Amino acid sequence: MEYEIVIGLEIHIQLLTESKMFCSCSTEYIGKEPNTNICPVCLGLPGSLPVMNGKALEYAVTTALAFHCDVNKYSRFHRKNYFYPDLPKAYQISQYDIPIGVGGYISFITKDGREEKVNLVRVHMEEDAGKLIHEGGHSFVDYNRAGVPLLEIVTQPDIRSPEGARLFLTELRNIVRYLGVCDGNMEEGSLRCDANISVRPKGEEKLGVKVEIKNLNSFRSVKRALEYEAERQIRAIENGEPIVQETRHFDEANGITTSMRGKEEASDYRYFPEPDLPPLILDDDFINKLRDHMPQVPEQRRKKYREEFGLPPYDAYVLASSKELGDYYEEAVSHYNNPKPLSNWIMGELLGYLNKEGISIDNSPIEPLRIAKLVKMVEDGTITGKLGKEIFEKMMKDKRDPETIMKEEGLTQITDESDIRSIINKVIDNNPKSLKDYKKGKKNAFNFLIGQVMRETRGRANPQVVRKVLTEELEKRVKDDK
Repeated sequence: MEYEIVIGLEIHIQLLTESKMFCSCSTEYIGKEPNTNICPVCLGLPGSLPVMNGKALEYAVTTALAFHCDVNKYSRFHRKNYFYPDLPKAYQISQYDIPIGVGGYISFITKDGREEKVNLVRVHMEEDAGKLIHEGGHSFVDYNRAGVPLLEIVTQPDIRSPEGARLFLTELRNIVRYLGVCDGNMEEGSLRCDANISVRPKGEEKLGVKVEIKNLNSFRSVKRALEYEAERQIRAIENGEPIVQETRHFDEANGITTSMRGKEEASDYRYFPEPDLPPLILDDDFINKLRDHMPQVPEQRRKKYREEFGLPPYDAYVLASSKELGDYYEEAVSHYNNPKPLSNWIMGELLGYLNKEGISIDNSPIEPLRIAKLVKMVEDGTITGKLGKEIFEKMMKDKRDPETIMKEEGLTQITDESDIRSIINKVIDNNPKSLKDYKKGKKNAFNFLIGQVMRETRGRANPQVVRKVLTEELEKRVKDDK
């Protein structure tokens, strides 16, 4: 029997505000002395009152707009009650029945170029919990992270493969990084994901029993955990074993999921309206101002690259995949308005080198102006493509301009016909077998001789002139034989 995988995601992103959600404590907690960025509000001490962070609200609304959500002009906070050592108040301030954003969607591009849309249920604000640290048989708690602003994004169960979940998360991270609302670092916990997965016989509409997976610390972990869990559930169904609705932990080292606890329902949290915070009431001017000043997102950039720059969908997808890469590319185009050749060099030579060396695009040894100069030199025929690659490698090792490298190292292109003719005749004389093959009509002989000429000139000969003169000299020798 064939099965269909059904996946929904719950993603938490930490908002890049300077202060926490409901107090003025700093949001910096990584590398800080434990329990130093805390106050009575963070800890929920008697008499302390929360005050809403205005910047967190702006970031939340901006993100909801970027995700095509409907923004609620009236929303409110609730207390989500549960006891756990990392939650100092024994409740979390969160949004429940009226979140800041509802509906919306995020689209991503599959490897075969198809666009897939994942619909969203909601986007809501809440505060983060503290962090438990387990060392040497003891457990400690650090409340520095408690109260950091979070935005939770809940998807519909629209994702149909572990790879689709990975691609969706990649696109979501790109969007929030474009907006500047989150750095999207899963390893440091600023972007966290829980996955809900079920399987059902293909063609059936009723959803299977849902299992939640936690401890997903990277995009690779998300994909691996979902792959394992799908296989586990299919095996259980085929063996006649029931699937239990539960929360499971992903064991990164062994690549398996293990049972943690039964899955909680909303009623378990005893939600009730937060009495210390008034409702959030937004007007059209506030929302429209944020919409008007919203940074460009990947989806808009891809459209621009296709429609204005004439790039194929794949090029547009790669170049818009990160804000830094898109910025680099657009600056290069501003210096030399020839989008496709620049795309080829940036995606091919530049990214190939940077990926190999583990260097990010914003730390590239070649800035956009210099790669624009190099590509222009190749395109206008000043140098050949082969020479361009040679100069590119030298540019990666020092800060010299491509024109300077060309002049100082004698890498100019040979265009003079008489010089090229002399080299061609020498190459023909040194390869009598290729001449015989050419006379017999073997096309490969011509290409071989071109290669030898380019080798003789170290790639400096103009390819168009070489083809023209080589054809003339070979035809002349064919005639001489008749």
